[in-house]
Amino acid sequence: MTQAKTVAGKAKPRGRFPHVKVAGGFAFVSGTSSRLPDNTFAGASVDAMGTTTLDIRVQTRAVLENIRDILAEVGAGLGDLVSVTAYLVSMNDFGGYNEVYGEFFDENGPARTTVAVHQLPHPHLLIEIAAVASIPVEDR
Repeated sequence: MTQAKTVAGKAKPRGRFPHVKVAGGFAFVSGTSSRLPDNTFAGASVDAMGTTTLDIRVQTRAVLENIRDILAEVGAGLGDLVSVTAYLVSMNDFGGYNEVYGEFFDENGPARTTVAVHQLPHPHLLIEIAAVASIPVEDR
């Protein structure tokens, strides 16, 4: 049995897909960004002159918190993650991303792949993460 879920209180997906799909005891989290429910982005600001400032640390933290909230809706948490794939627009941001990632996980955390991509769905996005978690048996 599978279950697709769009999580209330999170930014609505920009397409016809769920935030998370549960199948075979696993939760598959769709690519998640720092987008907020009001369609702004954590870690992105534009000043009065139109200068955009993007912060990989703030965006990474927001992405991981969004994933945490999405997993909570299906009875899992960040500690249940088995695999994450992170997409960075620039590997120049790897250090800041890696620093924040280390606040959430250590060497016992999920398997991880990090790749550079040409672009993400919005120019203010520096990072997107897709994840897979094992759902604890008592919550299946």
